[in-house]
Amino acid sequence: MKILDGKYLSNVIKEEIKESVDVRLSSGMKKPHLAAILVGDDGASLTYIGSKVKSCKQVGFESTLIRLENTISENNLLTEIKKLNENKNIDGYIVQLPLPKHINEEKILLMVDPHKDVDGFHPTNFGRMVLELPSFIPATPFGIMEILKRYDIQTSGKNCLVIGRSNIVGRPISVLMSQKSSYGNATVTVAHSRTENIKELSLKADIIISALGIPEFIKENMVKQGVVVIDVGITRVVDKTNSKGYVIKGDVDFKNVSKKASYITPVPGGVGPMTIAMLLKNTLLACEIKD
Repeated sequence: MKILDGKYLSNVIKEEIKESVDVRLSSGMKKPHLAAILVGDDGASLTYIGSKVKSCKQVGFESTLIRLENTISENNLLTEIKKLNENKNIDGYIVQLPLPKHINEEKILLMVDPHKDVDGFHPTNFGRMVLELPSFIPATPFGIMEILKRYDIQTSGKNCLVIGRSNIVGRPISVLMSQKSSYGNATVTVAHSRTENIKELSLKADIIISALGIPEFIKENMVKQGVVVIDVGITRVVDKTNSKGYVIKGDVDFKNVSKKASYITPVPGGVGPMTIAMLLKNTLLACEIKD
């Protein structure tokens, strides 16, 4: 069994990005600039945004954090997005999800300029990705593909089970894994909460990518020997013995499933750090496109 170390790999990618930024600056070119909109004070979102700001500093990016009250109206939030769309100094930006319930997420994300949509959520980028045209790929699926590539995990002709069908992870990764590419060409099955025979499907899978959000859902008896496991799940589970009052769990029973896996991502330290690294990579791409 080999650990797919996303934390180490993300640092390698950040160093590559930093080298590209250094070259840009030495040539008198613009420094990439990533902005983020954070509505409210959700703890997990604050932690995630903090990591993004820190990562921007690591690679030499400019970063702007726009913090807004949880009570902001939808129209006022749309006004903030319009400002970012029109700001020529901003290369890319993200709207941190989830948003308050009184705000229509779909309406907000549709207003993001596709050329600055470094999260890859806009229908224009999603459609271009499906058609295998140049686009901003959603950061988490992009990170998963980079893990497979950097560890040279063979996917062609393999049975790949994607558990979860969200537009952020499940759907895009199922598309990417089936595409004609060096680390695609897999036979992909998408399972979800209504799938009745998940165990039967998972036992046949050579590669399992789980983004279900149910702690330790995948057990040892659900996987075959030699399986490749990519665990996207990240859930806070109450644990009074822990100083934080909780522990982070993935979708996979890591302790036992790892005994049968050939490769497996840990949680934390697997897909999570890669998501931030690929967000930075998309931002650098957005800046380069404008040159």
